[in-house]
Amino acid sequence: MNMTFLHGACSVLRLLLSVLVGLNVLLMEVTASQQGIPLSVVKLWASAFGGEIKSISAKYSGSQLLQKELWAITAPRPGTNSSTETPSSPAKGGSRINSRLSPACPGTWDESGTTRVNPRRYGESIQTAFRKRLQAQNQGPPCPEKYKPPGKTVRVEEIDGVKLVKNLAVKMEEMFRKKAEATRMSFFSTQRLVEAAEEAHHQHEDNPDLQYEYFNAVLINEVDNEGNNVELGGEFLLEPNDHFNNLSVNLSLSVVQVPTNMYNKDPDIVNGVYWSEALNKVFVDNFERDPTLIWQYFGSAKGFFRQYPGVKWHPDENGVIGFDCRNRKWYIQAATSPKDVVILVDVSGSMKGLRLTIARQTVSSILDTLGDDDFFNIIAYNQEIHYVEPCLNGTLVRADRTNKDHFREHLDKLFAKGIGLLGQALTEAFTILNDFNQTGHGSVCSQAIMLVTDGATEMYDDVFEKYNWPERKVRIFPYLIGRESAFADNLKWMACANKGYFSQISTLADVQENVMRYLHVMSRPKVIDHEHDTVWTEAYVDSALSQAHKLNDKAGPSLTTTVAMPVFSTKNETKNQGILLGVVGTDIPLQELMKLIPKHMLGIHGYAFAITNNGYILTHPDLRPLYQEGQKRRKPNYSSVDLSEVEWEDKDDILRNAMVNRRTGTFSMEVKKTVDRGRRVLKMHNDYYYTDIKGTPFSVGVALSRGHGKYFFRGNVSVETGLRDLEQPDVALADEWTYCNTEEQHEHRHLTQIQAIKLFMTGRRPNLKCDRELIKEVLFDAVVTAPLEAYWTGLALNKSENSDKGVEIAFLGTRTGLSRTNLFVAADQLSNQDFLTAEDKEGVFNADHFPLWYKRAAEQVPGTFVYSIPFSTALENKSVVLASTAIQLLDDRKSPIVAAVGLQMKLEFFQRKFWTACRQCTALDGKCSISCDSEDINCYLIDNNGFILVTEEQSQTGLFFGEVEGAVMNKLLQMGSFKRITLYDYQALCREYAGSSDSARALSDPFTVVKWLLTELVIFLLELNVYSWWNVDLSVKAQRSRGKTMMVPCDTEYPAFVSERTIKETTGNIDCDGCVRSFVIQQIPSSNLFMVVVDNKCDCSSAPPVTMDPIEIMYIESLKCDRLKFQKDRKKPESCHPFHPEENAMECGSASRLCSPLTAILLPLMAAGVSR
Repeated sequence: MNMTFLHGACSVLRLLLSVLVGLNVLLMEVTASQQGIPLSVVKLWASAFGGEIKSISAKYSGSQLLQKELWAITAPRPGTNSSTETPSSPAKGGSRINSRLSPACPGTWDESGTTRVNPRRYGESIQTAFRKRLQAQNQGPPCPEKYKPPGKTVRVEEIDGVKLVKNLAVKMEEMFRKKAEATRMSFFSTQRLVEAAEEAHHQHEDNPDLQYEYFNAVLINEVDNEGNNVELGGEFLLEPNDHFNNLSVNLSLSVVQVPTNMYNKDPDIVNGVYWSEALNKVFVDNFERDPTLIWQYFGSAKGFFRQYPGVKWHPDENGVIGFDCRNRKWYIQAATSPKDVVILVDVSGSMKGLRLTIARQTVSSILDTLGDDDFFNIIAYNQEIHYVEPCLNGTLVRADRTNKDHFREHLDKLFAKGIGLLGQALTEAFTILNDFNQTGHGSVCSQAIMLVTDGATEMYDDVFEKYNWPERKVRIFPYLIGRESAFADNLKWMACANKGYFSQISTLADVQENVMRYLHVMSRPKVIDHEHDTVWTEAYVDSALSQAHKLNDKAGPSLTTTVAMPVFSTKNETKNQGILLGVVGTDIPLQELMKLIPKHMLGIHGYAFAITNNGYILTHPDLRPLYQEGQKRRKPNYSSVDLSEVEWEDKDDILRNAMVNRRTGTFSMEVKKTVDRGRRVLKMHNDYYYTDIKGTPFSVGVALSRGHGKYFFRGNVSVETGLRDLEQPDVALADEWTYCNTEEQHEHRHLTQIQAIKLFMTGRRPNLKCDRELIKEVLFDAVVTAPLEAYWTGLALNKSENSDKGVEIAFLGTRTGLSRTNLFVAADQLSNQDFLTAEDKEGVFNADHFPLWYKRAAEQVPGTFVYSIPFSTALENKSVVLASTAIQLLDDRKSPIVAAVGLQMKLEFFQRKFWTACRQCTALDGKCSISCDSEDINCYLIDNNGFILVTEEQSQTGLFFGEVEGAVMNKLLQMGSFKRITLYDYQALCREYAGSSDSARALSDPFTVVKWLLTELVIFLLELNVYSWWNVDLSVKAQRSRGKTMMVPCDTEYPAFVSERTIKETTGNIDCDGCVRSFVIQQIPSSNLFMVVVDNKCDCSSAPPVTMDPIEIMYIESLKCDRLKFQKDRKKPESCHPFHPEENAMECGSASRLCSPLTAILLPLMAAGVSR
């Protein structure tokens, strides 16, 4: 009784609901009709266009053919109850994926995988087989029972993220270990770089009169006016090598680079170059054993840089090579332990003029020597204490690029006045170091005070006795600015009494070399301990090195990490001096890491990433190191992008902190991933799996998107069949995926991936290292997709098809990086010739992502197409439309997406189909109530992100709809037809007015310049270093003042828009200053498109446009301070060598002296010049 009543009630409710829906549609119809836009007509247009364009897309892409092939393979036989494990049997009409079938079964292939028919009719036979399979699915096996199925053809598996990331970490660990061995450890009878360098130095006795000709990197192959080789040049054989960015290199010899401000034949340089020549043999041997190695080098503590392979270096436009190996991060990190540093700058009245300029440059050079594991602050002092950044009173900050640049900006604001009370400044510095060390946030290792002053009237032993003795944990490094030596003794005593080093800096040319000396002192404990700590840098590009090598910037920067180790003097007589000889290193391109990532296991939206102990990104698909795409310029802070700046939905840094602390675990969150250069957004749920990489400071993670991204399938085919289909001319494999490692051995480097696969699978090159599992899957994909080649060929040969050449390309991509393409027009007639080429980074399988058309198709409703205009071609005369759809393995929500197919068609062809559909109407007399040809309405075709594909105004094609129809877009947002999604960019660059600094303005005054130049010229001619001084200071300041705007790092907020899938159609009215304007929006069936029809009777131009422009996030001053103070979690390096009891602290520096004879000659001449 109750059940009958409930059943009746439900029936009544369903009836009422139907009536309400009908009334709603009728009301929408009436409302729209009153305004002149009948909903039924718009729906007719949308339906006609949708049917036509889907028919074209499905026909030329071959999507239905491929989907039937997969469903035929995976259709369960009677009696089976699993959709994830399906046997292959002759009952399915002899699918080509069977490895061996009876020749007695009709319509099947023999064991070679071929039919006894003409190859030209190959595709036709496949389609016939499909029909037979579908008809025979429920009729039982047509073959005798003795023919057993060969096993499971397709098996769907859920991806084990924990196992996946652990396996990846092991592979990366092995690769990093191998590279580190090249810098240190013995391998059979061959000594590696560290041991070879230390042995060579041990056997060498310094000879101040040594004459030795070496290959100078700048001078090789240079000739003088008479055609003779210049000194330190000589003929040096160079040949182009694609392994080294097509640079011309010498694989037998290394070259030596000497900084511009150093003398090529200085005895220290010559002796160091001589004994380090022994490294040549080791360089060559390392490269022969591991051909994946790139640059190997030795950076000497004396300043020279030995690099293998030999390559010519080129000065910049100023004739300078701004490279000194000793201020590179790999050198500093390997040479010293992490440190906390307080820099004290004297700004008393006596520091006015040139002294303050030298002091600023000295501080800036000190900052250059600090790395991401160091912490610092700068205090200016006279009779009072002035923190250069007042916000950071009493604390230290990490020495990352952003913080160092922030302090450099404040250095120009320093001015000199009053008297200097050094005692108070020293007390403040000791207090900060002690208090900050207690918090545990700093380096918790070495500590130092850098004192930049023009003198000290006393020794302040009472301060040192109170804060630093007897342990002397804080080293003191005084830099005496100026030529006066009256107070040198006091400053030198401070250095010697506190395990530091004293330097005197008389000119700007002295700055670099004198600042570097403190590094050798800080390295003493490590040298005496003889600890060859291995260090790894963050991802970076050495811009000075790239310029010197004349690398082509069009390809963008090649990010690398460097593994480096220190080299020590092992001579007994110098043991307690702790002499650092230099640092050896080798670069590891991050592309090597990318090759280890099993991309086929990560799914369409999945990715792998790695970070450093400081949380900085080593590799991540959302890391954007460039700006101004055409010029490929590097962003200022590209090497210190934090994981939290790309995975910004993790507001509490749970994922970041777990990885920084080297944990193994999982994490999950909703994310918004942008594609198509940030213009589109995909919302998904990611599961993250992470662990540490043993032996390195890095951690690695993988992200898998839920749904189809968590499932993978395996298929079986015979090797012979798979290889035959893989070698078809329309097949290509992803350039940046590694199926076989052809780089490890020289004899394999000429092989393509397909050639290597064939040699490996046929057993002819068993020593090739290949991913057998990936190859099995790519062979499966080659066989399953093979019918498309014949199908497309048939369409292309049929002259009645595509007569107007509207469809240009059909293409396919699979989960294994396999792609097929077919041209329906000649290659030189393609409207967009970059598509599917290396130039189109988003359109091809990449090292860290699937093609854009593949990714977007995967998020579209199965069986429907996604259409778009590539933004790179939207404004060109020959524009195109791309259409793509995903192919599922199973008709199931957990089904893996195994492929995507699509086509490229001319925009003009696509638009013509739209306008033709819009001319249809239901009126019997053929007189339509509305028409897109009428001036009373505007018709648009937009996609699910609001971008215009078709409009009467051609210049609007490709624009965001809100920019053209702001009032309508606002209404659509209010009604819920579209949603605004707020996104954040923490790697953005904003334009900022570059006002000249005070110091730069001072240089612009001609009288000041002349006086200053002549004064400095006296000193510089005496120092024999005119050119270096000019380059270091004036060119920098001139560059700062040149130009009105500059790009600076900033944070931005910007919107993206996405349609609401559940809303298929709607109407609306807009009040434009008393005039009511109506519109209709109707979804195009089986697509991501919408037709929008807007009446044109009202002027709504006063309504503001809806744009996608980013807005800079402006932080209030107090928040800026909090951001500066905030210290994110970091993992301290495990190695620390702050001091050693055997250290010889009396090696603590001396004052510089001028050459008296040269002074006597030049001073009268310059005095006369100044007096004039």
